[in-house]
Amino acid sequence: MMESLGSDSLEPLQIQRQSPGPLTWRSDQEQIDSTVEARRSLAPTGLESVTQPAQSDPRRPAVHSSDASPVASLRREIALWRSDKMQQVWGIIRRATNIDVTVLISGETGTGKDLVARAIHYLSSRQRAPYVAVNCAAVPKDLLESELFGHERGAFTGAHQLKVGKFESANHGTILLDEIGDLHPELQAKLLHILQDGTFSRVGGKSAMKVDVRVLAATNRDLALAVATGRFRDDLYYRLNVIDIVVPPLRERREEIPLLAAYFMERYSKLYQRDRLELSPEMLNRLKRHQYPGNVRELENIIKRLIVLGSTYLDPTASTSPSAPRQNNSAPDPGQPAAVFLKDVARKAARRAEREEILKMLERTRWNRVRAATLLNISYRSLLYKMKDAGLDRTRPIPGFSV
Repeated sequence: MMESLGSDSLEPLQIQRQSPGPLTWRSDQEQIDSTVEARRSLAPTGLESVTQPAQSDPRRPAVHSSDASPVASLRREIALWRSDKMQQVWGIIRRATNIDVTVLISGETGTGKDLVARAIHYLSSRQRAPYVAVNCAAVPKDLLESELFGHERGAFTGAHQLKVGKFESANHGTILLDEIGDLHPELQAKLLHILQDGTFSRVGGKSAMKVDVRVLAATNRDLALAVATGRFRDDLYYRLNVIDIVVPPLRERREEIPLLAAYFMERYSKLYQRDRLELSPEMLNRLKRHQYPGNVRELENIIKRLIVLGSTYLDPTASTSPSAPRQNNSAPDPGQPAAVFLKDVARKAARRAEREEILKMLERTRWNRVRAATLLNISYRSLLYKMKDAGLDRTRPIPGFSV
């Protein structure tokens, strides 16, 4: 049987339950422009093309699927997943929708973790129930408990009326706990309790409440390392990490950059009511060469900036934005200090230190990875991932020993 999702104005998004069959989506769009035609020919494995209805009322203005519903926008963005790594992510998503378990979504800032979470929700049996997202890092600790679990009237100063929390609002649906790595230890214990039996109490409440909510968690932190250093509860980590989805950074899926750029150009030209600009080959090459520390979100902001500033910004020699990718063929000015991103410096230093510690432990254990993982207080799988990330999976300086 095929199970559908969508609204009355959109054909259902379908997924084959028995096997990883095709995912089909359709739009009421009267005219499909060259960008969508390009996506049709480059649709990822498991997604079929955008098609027009046989008959269209000429008196009715064209309605683009991105404007019709959040589900339509989700469909179009999934259709841009062309790289092998995102195809692997897509395969895990399709399987995760069939089983109602917690999912931990990790990846750098701006990679699209929320898109993955929404895909899991709208492809699951909970698709018609609420989808609620909470940024755990954006709300102060003293207010986050009330935000998540609600509070009774008079529970604290200023609590003049009852407040329904996010878990209660998401009953029968899905809740995304974004930036879960920043959750305070006290709230980690309460979250563990609700994951175990689905019960919680409002702040100031005396009775327990029970909800049916699927929990998704997202983070840009290394939770395994946070567990090893005592900053995150190990029991909560294992409760959340039933299915682990790692979203790769944009620099590791550069083949998607032209499609993403065209999608954002189309989307924000309509939103800002501007004429659509065409990316020159030179600008497209610059976009493809950029490293994108901000990932897909950074590319999205660059395209917004192009649309707002106009066609003059498409000059490949222009340098009107410090955030836009650029080529600099001239020698650096010794009188001008070079720009430094402190986050990048800290990230590189942390990776170097982590690599050195892993290498030391591997040498101590004669490259016995199981023993090294135990001594480092991380899982064997986490060690393999870190070794691959640091290039240690291809290095064994002590010959003659088996791994």
